[in-house]
Order: sequence, then structure tokens, then C-alpha cells
Amino acid sequence: MSSAELSESPSRSTVGKAGRILLLEGEDLLREMLALALQEQGYEVVVTSDGRNALPSVQGGSSYHGDSSFNLLIMDSINGLDLCRMLRHQGNPVPILIIGARGSANNCAFYLEAGSDDYLTKPFGMREFIARCRALMRRQRLGQLPQPVMLQYKSITLYPEECRVLVRGIEVKFSPKQFRLLELFMSNPRRVWSRDHLLEKIWGQDFIGDSKTVDVHIRWLREKLEIDPGQPEYIVTVRGFGYRFG
Repeated sequence: MSSAELSESPSRSTVGKAGRILLLEGEDLLREMLALALQEQGYEVVVTSDGRNALPSVQGGSSYHGDSSFNLLIMDSINGLDLCRMLRHQGNPVPILIIGARGSANNCAFYLEAGSDDYLTKPFGMREFIARCRALMRRQRLGQLPQPVMLQYKSITLYPEECRVLVRGIEVKFSPKQFRLLELFMSNPRRVWSRDHLLEKIWGQDFIGDSKTVDVHIRWLREKLEIDPGQPEYIVTVRGFGYRFG
């Protein structure tokens, strides 16, 4: 089996009781050392040097609602960044430890902002490495790891903290007012909003303008959300009252 392929420790009878870990590391020697150290602590370790192999393995065992086939992902900084972002965008909450080379002081913050839970700089001691792995899995069991915040309705996914929206899997750009309007709708599905109430919520009580402003923004939202804006599926007009989402 090549180093790019996923492989598991052959001694399954002695490992796995402490948890299951995916190790993605491009350096052969370091990958073998880390896998051995983890196995000696009772962990089942799945190893790979290729992120393309890692993603299907993680996705195939997770419902993205806190139930993952892995208790921890350990990834090098070269392969891990895109994987980390993708998993977090999909709502996968599995703990992620990034192993990075010594370099810019901003590396740690950069990867933490991308969604990792911890960052360990090379070179490091094996005792510290094991301690960090245990801490992340302990926090996961206690429910102390931050969970991705998102709103979802059918094929629309909105990430309030990232100001991002995916429509049928494709990221769509919205103006600040459009984004806040959509967030309000998705936070209150089926609720009917009058134009005046929407103006107060989104534009503020001091807004001086026409209620047709709401209609214009609704039309723009429909153009970006709906397959057929003329027959809206998401933002529905409730005649005589206003608008309803869903």
C-alpha cells in the first residue's frame, strides 16, 4: 500500500478503545512516529498523506450533526487548510488539530480562523502532542468544543458569523441589507412579516423612506434564491399582510 492510501493499524485488538483518529501527514517518518505513539495510547489510527483520500473517509462517517466516525482529525498545515475549511462549511464539528512548521507568528490564528481547534508547531515533544489530542477529545465528550453556527432551510445554508450563504451548494454574494433580511427570514420560518416591521428590523426606526424599499430587496433576494423568481418557493407573498419565508 502506498503512503497516499488510507491504512489502519493491523493490531486492532490492542487499539481503538481510547478513540479513533485520522492522521493526515505528508512526512513519512513523522507520520509513522505519530501513528505509533497514538496506537501505544490505545487509539485506532487511520493514516494518509493525501487530503483527497481523507475527505471521503471523514464525510462517509459523519452526519454533520455531531456524529463522526472519527473522534479527532490531525492534519499537517499543507494538506489541512482546505479540508478544514470544507468540513466546517459543511457543518462537521469533529475536533481538528493542525500540525504546522515553524514560521509566521500569524499561522496559528490563520488556521484557528479557518476552523481548527488547536495548532501545534514543529518541532514538538511527543508528550505535548498526546496531551493536546487527549484534551481535544475530552472537550468533545464534554460538549465544550464550539459548534458551527448555521441556519439551513432546504437548499439554502446561511452562516451568520461568516456572512456567507450557499444556495444549492454554490456560494452567493449578498449586500449587507439582503443578508440581514435573509437571516431574519431564516431565523423565523413561516412567520409573516409586514413591510413596516421589516423596515423597523432591518433599516431601523429612524429610516426615512418608502415601504417599497422592502419590495425591491425581496425581488433581489428572489433573483438570487429562487429557481423561478416568478413562482417563489422560499419567500412567499402573503397578500394583505406581507412576506413569509417557507
